[in-house]
Parts: sequence; C-alpha cells; structure tokens
Amino acid sequence: MLFPNLNLLPSDGEVFYFGKVFSEKNADFYLERLLNTIEWKNDEAFILGKHIITKRKVAWYGDRPFSYTYSKSTKYALPWTSELLELKKIAEEKSGSSYNSCLLNLYHNNEEGMAYHSDDEKMLKDEGAIASLSFGAQRNFLFRHKKAKENNLPTITVTLEHGSLLVMQGATQKNWLHRLPPTKKLMGARVNLTFRTIVQFDDVKM
Repeated sequence: MLFPNLNLLPSDGEVFYFGKVFSEKNADFYLERLLNTIEWKNDEAFILGKHIITKRKVAWYGDRPFSYTYSKSTKYALPWTSELLELKKIAEEKSGSSYNSCLLNLYHNNEEGMAYHSDDEKMLKDEGAIASLSFGAQRNFLFRHKKAKENNLPTITVTLEHGSLLVMQGATQKNWLHRLPPTKKLMGARVNLTFRTIVQFDDVKM
C-alpha cells in the first residue's frame, strides 16, 4: 500500500487522491458492467418532513444484508456481484483498509449532483477509511470545513477522473463536508462507488 504524499486537506482530516488506478480499457469495462448489472433505484430522503425522490440513482451492497440509514431513509444491502468484489479487492489493496459494504451512486448527466454532507453516520467505523472509485464523466469534487469561516480555510477542489481512486480517512468526516456540484458543461454518466465499513448493524433476513 503506497499513499500519495500530499494530503489534500490543510488540517483536521486526511484525503488522498491516487489518480487513475485503472487503464482506460479496464475503466471502460467496469463502467459498462456497473451501468448494466447493478440494481439501481432512485434515491429517497426525508428532509424537513418532505419525502424527496432524486433523479440520481443508488445501490447498496455488502457482506451481509444489513441495513444502512442516511437522510432518514433505510436501505438493505444486496449480495456482492463479481465485479464489485474485484473492485473491493483493488480498493482494499490500494488503501490498506478492509471494507464490508459499498454505496453506489449513478449520476446520469452534468445536471445531477450531491449537496454538501459528511459520511458520519453512527453505524460507520469511527474515523475509518472510505475508498471512492469513479468511473465515467470527469467531475469536480469539493471539500469545505465545517468551521471554514472561523478557521479561515478555503474550499478544496479535486477533479475525479475516469477510473480514479480517492480515499478519505481519519477525522475528515467529523470536520469536513463534501459535495459533487452540478455543472453547465455537458457530460455523460458517472458511477461512483464508496467502499466503507459498517460496525453497528442489525442482520436482516431476506
């Protein structure tokens, strides 16, 4: 396991961008397989009492059918596909951490994105690594400190390439927010996989 030398965050967290970890041919292969074999569903969330269904689609896979709740919406993990197990192994080798689950997001075009948030749910391993693989359209990914004004910290932007890996770890989720902003530049589909470790869960019989 060899991390890039540069931590993208100035303080209170650790984010490392590995760049492209797949050849163009292999990245294209996985993008096609993920688009056509994953059980995609529109994401749901309950925000300020409103039930919101997004254009963006999601899927949740893991070692066992445990539940995962965020934005007051609960999902149940599906069994790994062969491609997801291959990608999990690569993410583990590169990051030096092990993962038992993966949340996938499908952004159909440049108009779809994700608002600022942090992956700090109680069921996730405290300060555990989250390995993020990106396939498809190249998009900017932003980090903003939760106390940016008080600490005079800038917004950090990293461009996530087709077939690239980003790892967030340490105190990042406690202190930083991240987002995928929409853009006016026309772009095709992007699939993002975030491998993570669930430590508090209830088994579900399915």
